Amino acid sequence: MPAARELLLDAAWAALARRPWSAVRMVDVAASAGVSRQTLYNEFGGKDGLARALVRRAADGYLAGVERALTGPAEPSDRLTATAEWTAAAARDDALVRALLTGCWHEWLPAPPFTAAPAGSPVPAQRRADSALPAPPDFVRIVRDRAATALTGPGAAPADTARLLRACELVVRLALSCVAAPPAEGGIADLVRAVLPRDLVRPDPHARP
Repeated sequence: MPAARELLLDAAWAALARRPWSAVRMVDVAASAGVSRQTLYNEFGGKDGLARALVRRAADGYLAGVERALTGPAEPSDRLTATAEWTAAAARDDALVRALLTGCWHEWLPAPPFTAAPAGSPVPAQRRADSALPAPPDFVRIVRDRAATALTGPGAAPADTARLLRACELVVRLALSCVAAPPAEGGIADLVRAVLPRDLVRPDPHARP
């Protein structure tokens, strides 16, 4: 059974899908999760803390999906395509991920908590949630760097690494553009192949034959 914290976050996310964050009540979140309101306050400190934790979970979930896409057994170019497709899908399916990646927050969502909370929580998970979140340019850099690291072959020259960083950034930005203007089915893979120089992507020696 999930811990109380996860149950509360699930309940808060379900409530946010039905009404604006300003109309979400802590007592209703606690009741939906099947825990006391005091447990909710113990975990999050208040509604602002709950909002921060909800947005942090969305950010962490998105980046975990990036890692899964980049560390799969497929060829390097296919892993980068999977990363771009995951970015577009995650932003399409989760309003918080979409806002985090694009900076387009609206009144339905919690206010963007990019700055750190002033006071430290006694709950370790909440202290992480209360830390500053990446802004959209930070996500581009994070995913670009992780992709370049995952795709750089042994013995790559610094010039190659710099070119790969630029190509990976183009792919990330392409994926974000697909959030606003989705391509036809299979279109993201075609776009990635068009912008990724094949001579930069060496075969992964650890990939399955």
